[in-house]
Amino acid sequence: MPPSCDEAKETNEDCAIVLELSESDPYFDKKKMLLQNKGFNPKKRVSLKSSSSPSWISATLKVMLQIARIIHLDEVELYFCQDDACSPVEFYSPRNEVEALNSILSLLDISNSSGKCLQMNVLQELREAIVSMIRDVRDNNCVKTTILENQSVDKEECLLQWGERNGMRTRLQIAYVEGAGRGSIAREDLNVGDTALEIPVSIVISEELVYTSDMFHILEKIGGISLETMLLLWSMKERHNCTSKFKIYFDALPKNFNTGLSFGLDAIMALEGTLLFEEIVQAKQHLCDQYGELFPSLCDDHPDIFPRELYTWEQFLWACELWYSNSMNVMFPDGKLRTCLIPIAGFLNHSLHPHILQYGKVDTTANSLKFRLSRPCSAGEQCFLSYGHFSSSHLISFYGFLPQGDNPYDIIPVDIDATEDDSITSNSTHMVRGTWLSRNHNIFYYGLPLPLLDHLRRIQSPILQYNTLLQANLENEMEVLGRLRSIFDCVMKNLGAVDLHDRENTSWDVRLAVEFKDLQRRIISSILSSCDTGLKLVKNEWCRCLAEDSRG
Repeated sequence: MPPSCDEAKETNEDCAIVLELSESDPYFDKKKMLLQNKGFNPKKRVSLKSSSSPSWISATLKVMLQIARIIHLDEVELYFCQDDACSPVEFYSPRNEVEALNSILSLLDISNSSGKCLQMNVLQELREAIVSMIRDVRDNNCVKTTILENQSVDKEECLLQWGERNGMRTRLQIAYVEGAGRGSIAREDLNVGDTALEIPVSIVISEELVYTSDMFHILEKIGGISLETMLLLWSMKERHNCTSKFKIYFDALPKNFNTGLSFGLDAIMALEGTLLFEEIVQAKQHLCDQYGELFPSLCDDHPDIFPRELYTWEQFLWACELWYSNSMNVMFPDGKLRTCLIPIAGFLNHSLHPHILQYGKVDTTANSLKFRLSRPCSAGEQCFLSYGHFSSSHLISFYGFLPQGDNPYDIIPVDIDATEDDSITSNSTHMVRGTWLSRNHNIFYYGLPLPLLDHLRRIQSPILQYNTLLQANLENEMEVLGRLRSIFDCVMKNLGAVDLHDRENTSWDVRLAVEFKDLQRRIISSILSSCDTGLKLVKNEWCRCLAEDSRG
């Protein structure tokens, strides 16, 4: 939830910026507790002085940023940050950092534009400092862009020209990028707040097109059918419509999307032992069932509207992959959230360090969707979007790729019976991820999530006082780490032996499946290693306790 900003409060001496945790935030209680643990209230008023020194600017931004970071934590970040809840946190994730910095920038701009704050020079100094911090995040997370010059982009250029004729504005060009397929490249240097792409609502594919189609009167009579399914069926036919307004868009789409939904049997079997194996099998079965409910009956009953040759299983799967991988949720002026296809915006690839974070709301003044930058993008650099806070398993299933870098959302759920004391940490579900992402590997932490450790400690011995170097507590700690190690030792064995066959010459789906399984092994290996290191730390302290007791 974004922070709210009280209107700049003017006196003869100062005005103020207010950062506030919204009570409608789904994690309000947890975030409030975290703020209070760090000495902050859910509502913080930062007064601006009539003059400022560099030290005041630095100290003020430090406070504002610590608050903004917590306000913008998502569920996964909030769960894993608890291992360091009582110490000053300098960084949670690149996404959180950029979002927090941009939220402060937005508050400064609101105060600046109001004209009611006398300390305009201070606002400007704060703004320049924030922009500099955003640039630093960008410099630390810059991804090299290698354009493949030998790939033709004629269809993509035709689509851009079509978009421009229909009111689209862009500062991007389309190119084939090494390791990413098609991508959006900045034509010029773009700064924070610049609009990289603007798409008029008139070329957005939404449910309105279904309502005016020749199939709607048939589909609306089918019980339980969703608007998304109607759009999917509409796109299967519209793809082959030579007079369609969107013909150039459909012509520019790939013949195969190569997502996890298209995995063959060998690739699916290569995933055995992972949760992704079950996810893809269930997803494919769901699509088969959905197709069977609609066809061939629609083709038999309405052959003129649903020609059999356009509604094969292969074309149905293609349309499913199109909507899963390219659709976006758009908030329209009427307050309704609609699933849409947005021509040209689909060339924006996902990254763990995106340039564009906030998008998907129609600008009522221009009646368009604007894709504004949250961090700078240099000319010739690929401009990235955030598809969402997704795990690699989700990105493989519905988008067909593994993201570059360490994905903080690559979590493995831990199924352990809940206890009555779970209300203490407000966590009824637990998870782990690669322990290399943790900052705290000291005793009682080990790089493992604190909510999970505390849960296991309570199960093992509810009455002990944790995190103390007492013999009984250390013995309990060894039992906890031993149990956790046993759990993940079984998980590792279920993954089977490392597949060492020739990956370069294998099919795309098997290669992707094997890469995902390698990632799972890496995560589990880090957990086992943390358990082993933790056991050594605890055993050393336990031996020290025994030695002290023996000396009397």
